[in-house]
This record gives sequence, C-alpha cells and structure tokens, in this order.
Amino acid sequence: MSSPENMLVIMSDEHQARALSCLGHFVDTPNLDRLAAEGTLFTRAYTPSPICVPARASFASGRPVHENRLWDNAMPYRGQPKGWGHALQNAGIAVESIGKLHYSTSDDDNGFDAEHIPMHVVGGHGMVWASIRDEDRRVVREEGRMLGPKIGSGESDYTRYDRAVTAKTVEWLNQPQRTESGEPWCLYVGLVAPHFPLIAPEPYFSKYRKRDVPEPTQTGALHPWVAKQNGMMESESKFRNADERKDALAAYYALIEFMDHHVGQVLDALEASGQAEHTTVVYTSDHGDNAGARGLWGKSNMYEESAAIPMIARGPKFAAGARVETCVDLLDLSATIVDHFGVDWPEVEGHSAPTGTPLDRISDSDPTRCVLSQYHAVGSVSGAFMVTDGRWKYIYYHGFDPELFDLVADPQELSDLSADPASADILDQMHAKLLAQLDPVKVDRQAFADQAELIESFGGIEASKKYGAPAATPPPKV
Repeated sequence: MSSPENMLVIMSDEHQARALSCLGHFVDTPNLDRLAAEGTLFTRAYTPSPICVPARASFASGRPVHENRLWDNAMPYRGQPKGWGHALQNAGIAVESIGKLHYSTSDDDNGFDAEHIPMHVVGGHGMVWASIRDEDRRVVREEGRMLGPKIGSGESDYTRYDRAVTAKTVEWLNQPQRTESGEPWCLYVGLVAPHFPLIAPEPYFSKYRKRDVPEPTQTGALHPWVAKQNGMMESESKFRNADERKDALAAYYALIEFMDHHVGQVLDALEASGQAEHTTVVYTSDHGDNAGARGLWGKSNMYEESAAIPMIARGPKFAAGARVETCVDLLDLSATIVDHFGVDWPEVEGHSAPTGTPLDRISDSDPTRCVLSQYHAVGSVSGAFMVTDGRWKYIYYHGFDPELFDLVADPQELSDLSADPASADILDQMHAKLLAQLDPVKVDRQAFADQAELIESFGGIEASKKYGAPAATPPPKV
C-alpha cells in the first residue's frame, strides 16, 4: 500500500444544498466557496435518508437504509454493520471523531480510535415515540413547537457546542503527533448548525434579518403523504406572527454563515499546521432543510430542499474549480474514504460489500447514474422512496400516488408530471430504476415490522411515548 495522505471530513447538520454563495444563493459562505474554488463541487448530491440517524448510520456503514434496517431516530448506529471507520482501524490508520455523530453511545465499537465530545442520541435509544407510525396511534405534538420555544437572535446549546467542537478540532490539528509524525490520519468533524433551534448569534442574525430574504417556494396543496407526515409536527401554523416567521428564515441562513465561519477556522488551522497540502478535505451535510418551502420546516421529505445536500471535495484527486453534475450520495463519500487509504471494507456476515463509488472516479456528467433515498421515520404513515438521475426525480409513496419532476426544466419542483400522459414512459423508466435497487413494498413491510418489535421491547405503545427527546437532541455539556 502506498503512503496515503490524511483525510478530513466535515459534516454539518441540515444544510440545504442550494444555500452556497458559490451557487448564486444570497447566503454568504466564503469559506465553503474557497473550498469549492480549490476543489470540486458536486451539484447533485443526496442523502440516503432525509433524517439524521438513518442517514448517519448509512454513511457509517456505507450501506443503504434498507440494508442496515436502521429506519428512524430510535434505531441508532451501534457499530454494526462495520463500516469505513473499522476498515481504517483494521489497516492501522488513525481515525478519530470530534462532535456530532448521533449514534447510540461511545460504548459501542463505532469505528473510531477516540470520540471527542461526541453527541449521541438521548439515552442511547433516541426517539422511540417517533417509531409509532400508525396514523391513529402516533404522537401528534399539539403543544410545543418542533423549532423550539425561542426563535431569533442569541446563543443556544447548539451554537455553544459548535464553538467547542471547532476549538477542539483546532487543538487536535496542532498536536505534535499529527504535525510531526508523518503518519496518515482520518478525522471526522460533526457540526450541528444550521439545525434548529433557529437561534443565531450576532452579528449573523441581524445581517439576515435586515436583508430582504426571498420567500421560499410555495406550491399550494401538499401531496397527501407529505400532508400526513407534516401533520405530526407541523411548524408553519405555530409561528406567533409574521415577524417570527421572518426571524426563523433569517436565523436559518444566519446559522449557515455561522457554520461556514467555523469551517473556515478549521481550514485555517489545517493550513497553519502545515498539513493542508497533504490532506484531502470533504465537506457535506447529513440532509437538508425545507426552511419554509411549501410551508414545511425541518426535513423528512424527498424535495430538493430536504433530500439534496452540499458536497465539496478538495485534494490531489479533485480538480480545482470543477463542478460535477452526476448524482452522488453519502455512500459514495464512504467509499471515497476507504479508497483514499487503499484499504478493504470489513467483511460483514449477511451483507455484501458496499457498492458506493469513490467521488474522484465519478465523471462530470453521467445521466445514467442514479441515487436512492428513502424515509421510514417520524410522521410517515408509509415508506417514501426517491430515485433521481439528476434530470428526473421519481418519488414513490407506498399506498399513495407518486410524483415525477423534471429537475432541469423545473428545479423548484412546482409541476408534478406523474399524471401527464406525455411523461408515462419516463414514469415507467424511473419506477424500473427504483425496482432495480429495492422492492418498496417489501421494504415498507420490513420497516413497520422492525419498528413494531422495537415498540414492544419498550413496553408497548403507551410506554414508548415516554422515550426520547421531543424534538432536537440536546448536545453534551461543554
């Protein structure tokens, strides 16, 4: 094995793919723009699932949600199936994490030599109440707000946590065993911004509150599946007034710039340590955020605001200033880490090897490549599945009519073409692409069965309602 370079992976939480100033968005992201100018920007990147825990489990293992069978925020990663971290450990590559992981606990063999100030799910089990998906028995939050009691200017436990994660990362990069040993390392850094609560520090909040922030996309009536999902933790109607809604929009974009600032501090520390030229850096997010589009907040659906993610890679294998329009996902990032160090995936009984493709081996424009995302978590009365090739997006909702969008002609997803006779052939082709990856009926059935078993293990429906945070997971004390 040739001597590999270092790798630094930075993952934020809930960063909408479009919200980069290098893509013409009004939000200011100078540090991510710098990374994109010095590396490659993947403009069609997606999450395996638009919710934290399943997405992060898939990234850890390199496998899609239906293979992990970790469906929702009460089924956190516990080190199985073994993934890219274990692959590096098996080869003697130093691999550590700083910040948010959202796995079960640090007591599990998660594939890291050390986890610094890790953020995991509450109690090691997460939101068990959200595994109750039967429409007549699920928990509907009549009181309280998903986005939190306060929205606007200030500090939160999340912003304080991100400051601590950044400070720890800067310290870690400057340790002599990193700067002097010459031994390769892999570091994963997890930031929580711009995830709600939508409380943003100054001067970031006032900057965006004073701007004329454009109104998010509005489409009229929601698709019935989306309406049912949103009905469980609906946010739009719970704003106290129009000003508070504007505060929420301003805070979301302010938190993106706040996060960008901390990414910049990490990049500057890497440069100052003398390791930048020997380190490949990848920035991404676990999923996006609707941020008011269609009257929706948070994530949990297959529209671009929620399912698409930023992906930027800088290093010797990535051309400076390049843009790749081919679809990629977090499983491709997992494969990139393993390939970067020239190691093999661990053998996992009952599982074939992950099939993601290293990002540097994906051509700039491949219309045949498609990616999959799926959702079986909080609020969903059935499984939702999405496949896209970058031009066409097909969303299959078990038990409901599908949706079909032309992302080139209709990037805001305003016109569902699924019932248009002229699009019938495309609809059939995209459905076939979905079936090539999984059987949605079988997968939907398996998810409900696994969740029913989980609920029973916690004492049944009523007992399960008591387990888990009501909305955002609290960070550790820092």
